[in-house]
Amino acid sequence: MANRTLEVYKDAETVSQAAAQRMLLAILDAQSERDESGKPARTRYDVALTGGTDILRAMSYMTSNPLVDAIDWSRVYFWWGDDRFVAPTDEERSSWQARQRFLGKLVADGRLPETNIHEMATDPRTPEQIANASDEEDKALVAKAAADYERTLRRELGDEPVMDLLVLGMGPDGHFGSLFPGHSGIDIIDPAHLVTGVTHSPKMPPLRLSMTAPMLGRSRRTWMLTCGAGKADATAAVFARPDNPAYPASFATGTDEFVWMTTPETVAKL
Repeated sequence: MANRTLEVYKDAETVSQAAAQRMLLAILDAQSERDESGKPARTRYDVALTGGTDILRAMSYMTSNPLVDAIDWSRVYFWWGDDRFVAPTDEERSSWQARQRFLGKLVADGRLPETNIHEMATDPRTPEQIANASDEEDKALVAKAAADYERTLRRELGDEPVMDLLVLGMGPDGHFGSLFPGHSGIDIIDPAHLVTGVTHSPKMPPLRLSMTAPMLGRSRRTWMLTCGAGKADATAAVFARPDNPAYPASFATGTDEFVWMTTPETVAKL
């Protein structure tokens, strides 16, 4: 696993700007690689995203970046490290917000095929059905959705799927993806278990899907965007002890690169 590199920027806006530029450059650099015969060294680049203010702000910055025009988006594939199990156009959906800020325009312009966007399942039920559902029904529904996403990952990327780039955020309680302290999702250590369903999330909405810590941890490059004084305690705890279930983000890593992009107030307690 890669050693964690800490990079401290002056404020959250700069973190998002830096992440946007880096993401585009990472994709462009990968597409520029050539094998010995001069042909492109890779046919695809797989990116996984999670929600969070900093990541979504970065996507907004990407829209007007001139590097967008230099990328062959037909060879880029987007996945989600987690998402809310709600209606498709619910503002709580990270994938919907990503479409609103950046991905939707790429699709509308004919640059990014719709089939390159692999969103997690949405809740097909009416509000009345959701309100009247039992815990067992909720668990069965998100478990099926998690299994479906696992099958998609393996169909596209093989039995041991790996992301080229994973961009994460962390909550004030130390959660990442939708893996929360005190919930069973962070206890999954089987590397063959790629995606899990979440019920009774301590952060609304209560139903979610998330890649597991083993799946998130084997990304080639991982960037954690964490800003704000409210995350200072969790950041200190994560840096103090790896693989600590009380602070799930301590399980975050990457095989080739792991960069933690943050702000001065966030690391004030390190």
